[in-house]
Amino acid sequence: MQFREEIEEITESADKQLKLEKTLKEEIIAHWEDEELQIKTWKGVDAPCTLGGNIVDIQEKLEEHLNQLNQMNAMKYVTPFKTEVTDRIALLSDVKDVIEKWLKVQTLWTNLVSVFTSGDIARNLPTEAKLFKTIDKIWLKNMERAFETKNVVSCCQNELLKSSLGTMQNDLEKCQKQLESYLEQKRGIFPRFYFCSNADLLKILS
Repeated sequence: MQFREEIEEITESADKQLKLEKTLKEEIIAHWEDEELQIKTWKGVDAPCTLGGNIVDIQEKLEEHLNQLNQMNAMKYVTPFKTEVTDRIALLSDVKDVIEKWLKVQTLWTNLVSVFTSGDIARNLPTEAKLFKTIDKIWLKNMERAFETKNVVSCCQNELLKSSLGTMQNDLEKCQKQLESYLEQKRGIFPRFYFCSNADLLKILS
């Protein structure tokens, strides 16, 4: 009985460490070893080219697991797993950031793909149409690679994807800005177009 307090402290610590280890390895690490992206086609594009289906669930699960990992990292029982927990926080934070950038680029691409691949608008904005064509090739190549890889973490750790997202976003924003200027010119010529949204006006002009 003279060692009672020490024994209780050791056994409680061991119990908490076991629970932490199970959560880390069986719930978090195991989940991301199996989690896959669903890559879908888009209007008029036959190739797999958009993140679809389960992407919102993936983002929610990333948020949930990052919260759990940060809580673990603050526990006094984390010591044997400290390095593993901090590495996993860094990894999943990076995956989260990549998916957010990826979705921003996807929104721009889906808004512009039908505009710059057919119709009079592409002919009236030749510089932007040419720039979009270059971006489109990079986008489809990245999406094809993601479709083949599927695993969320592996896809988001691809250096070619990570390095190209920023450039694609900047170039697509340039295309969008020029398109908006073009639509503004059309509204100036025919003021009733001011009553149309950009999406409706694009349909009319196309």
